Amino acid sequence: MRNSLFPVLGVLGFAVALFSVAFLVPLTYAFVTGEPTVHAFATGFLVTFGIGVSSHILTRRFRRELQPRDGFLLVSTVWSGLPAFATIPMVLFFDDLSITDAYFEMVSALTTTGATVLSGLDDMPASINIWRHLLSWMGGMGILVLAVAILPLLGVGGSQVFKAETPGPMKDSKLTPRITETAKSLYMVYLMLSVACAISYKLAGMTWLDAFLHTGTTVSLSGFSSHDASYAYFDSAAIEMVAVVFMMIAAVNFSIHFLAWRGKSFRPYANCPEAKWFFMLMFGAVSLITVYLLAHQEYTTFSEAFRYALFNTVSVATTTGYANTDYSQWPLFAPLLMIFLSMFATAAGSTGGGIKMLRAVILFKHAIGELSRILHPRAINPVRIRGSAVSPQVIFGVLAFMLMYGMSVITITMLLIFTGLDPISALTTGISMINNLGPALGEFGPVDHYGALGDFQTWLCSFAMLLGRLEMFTILVLFTPAFWRK
Repeated sequence: MRNSLFPVLGVLGFAVALFSVAFLVPLTYAFVTGEPTVHAFATGFLVTFGIGVSSHILTRRFRRELQPRDGFLLVSTVWSGLPAFATIPMVLFFDDLSITDAYFEMVSALTTTGATVLSGLDDMPASINIWRHLLSWMGGMGILVLAVAILPLLGVGGSQVFKAETPGPMKDSKLTPRITETAKSLYMVYLMLSVACAISYKLAGMTWLDAFLHTGTTVSLSGFSSHDASYAYFDSAAIEMVAVVFMMIAAVNFSIHFLAWRGKSFRPYANCPEAKWFFMLMFGAVSLITVYLLAHQEYTTFSEAFRYALFNTVSVATTTGYANTDYSQWPLFAPLLMIFLSMFATAAGSTGGGIKMLRAVILFKHAIGELSRILHPRAINPVRIRGSAVSPQVIFGVLAFMLMYGMSVITITMLLIFTGLDPISALTTGISMINNLGPALGEFGPVDHYGALGDFQTWLCSFAMLLGRLEMFTILVLFTPAFWRK
């Protein structure tokens, strides 16, 4: 057992030490501006850095190449452990914030869920909001993807970690021959997109601080805002259009962005089955909801109905969670459709959550193939993606994922109902947490927060966010006896 766990603890210590550098960003801002959060962030940095370095040094002699099971254990412990360190400044600064709520907030940030237990965001020290939004930006592509680019320097392999962390059903495809180069390529695209988003927000009318903050939660599809009213605070169609454009870009597979940039061509988008389905789905859903809102006289003009339908539909479907109005007050069909879209609209390899469009496409084509085989039993009609046949192993994996996804949503929903939530709040909260969406309906709509949850409900939702971010199996495999056998 020692030989199995200590190498993982060594790399975990390195990841924790690396993570401690993030504390310096809000710490520097607080120090320069004289905010009262300096001590909280300084303590967080010292504790996190000290524990990370100590763990790495004490386990150095057990260093070895990571095995497949090590990757799953490392990813799960990093994603569940880093939020615990991130809570330190929150608990130290807020006297009335419990560890339970602080952990929920930090899990929500790192998993890019965007659900919050906090209110009064407009009056908080800017360094607190910087911390929340910075964590969301880091969580967007995954802190481990960055670490994978450095792991070879430590003498441990990165391939298994990358495959365990990267979302999507087809994890073996690489952009470049070396896994470290793949991680660097993804981060290059992510950084370029972030810079473009920040500049666009500034040109649209945001302050530099708001542009920095909301860039972190737009390209990561997190949905955190520094204002209680979210995008209703700005009341700007220009700012909303910037958000819509970059949310849709971030919902597409980042591998496609890289290939398009490297080839200086838009052809990779045209050849991507997910991108085609995603844009068609967004066009259809926005059009339908616009007409629906006009028919129910929620808005009097087409331009107004289109503005609110476009922004909120794209925001929810891409699992971002921004809002420029309280769409929970719309007729129930519209917000429910938006939440259901969050289950599968985003692409594999994007920063979004949910089932992923690629799985939905595979399942749809597989279902059509099964219908064909009923009529023509001898026909051979394999599922094809980008012209290549999808292996039965991938199809079985997608079917297994769908089963676990459905069981997880049902289990979380029933537990929330058992603990006192009404059915609409429980169902939409369960879907929202698993999809890393953020807002739900009922008690936890787009203008509400999750501070009303009880402790058990809060821990349950924290687990659900981690479960969704790591796509079920990465965490659930740890609960199988076979994983712990030699």
